[in-house]
Amino acid sequence: MAKRKILIVEDDRDITEMVEYNLKEEGFETISAPNGRTGVELAGKHRPDLIILDIMLPVMDGFEVCRTLKSDPSTANIPIIILSAKSQETDKVLGLELGADDYVTKPFSPRELIARTRAILRRGRERRLTTRTQRGDIVIDGTKHKVTVRREEVSLTFTEFKLLEFLAQRPGVVLSRDKILDAVIGENAIVCDRTVDAHIKSLRRKLGPARGYIETIRGAGYRFREL
Repeated sequence: MAKRKILIVEDDRDITEMVEYNLKEEGFETISAPNGRTGVELAGKHRPDLIILDIMLPVMDGFEVCRTLKSDPSTANIPIIILSAKSQETDKVLGLELGADDYVTKPFSPRELIARTRAILRRGRERRLTTRTQRGDIVIDGTKHKVTVRREEVSLTFTEFKLLEFLAQRPGVVLSRDKILDAVIGENAIVCDRTVDAHIKSLRRKLGPARGYIETIRGAGYRFREL
């Protein structure tokens, strides 16, 4: 079986070498980039299975890298873990709204980073086993990782896809933020009050005319509207 390939975009060589060593010890293949622009180029060239992305980068910062990758159909579905010394909630939410799947704050434990990497890749395998779901104007194809709204394809991140699928398969059921976090993002997820809200906001924007299918239940969570 081919090794899963991880792209590390980090300008601190010591951190890059530490992350590379631990990933390789766990059986992953790694490639690295010292700045944001090179990271974007390598992502397009190698199509890694996951990207570990620093925020404070030369040439192009991590937020811009994330925005660029998620706006390109060829790289939009690559999961991203943001790795940064920026610990404020607003920075975490911005990263999530731009399409990142998780956020690890420096200093960090290599074991924690490996656990989060494996959790995201495992959810990717589970997602590919899901079946086709149709709710009104929305069609979700778990095998092809494809979502269409009124027959127009919508580009979603890994987490947005999983979130939409989870809600759509439970129409009419009110789901709390904690339940959504556990089911969609997993036990290794970063947890802040606005994590789910940030993903929902981005998902609604992308769904366009079907955004109203996802209802906010004040004080309780979210629900996919019964059709």
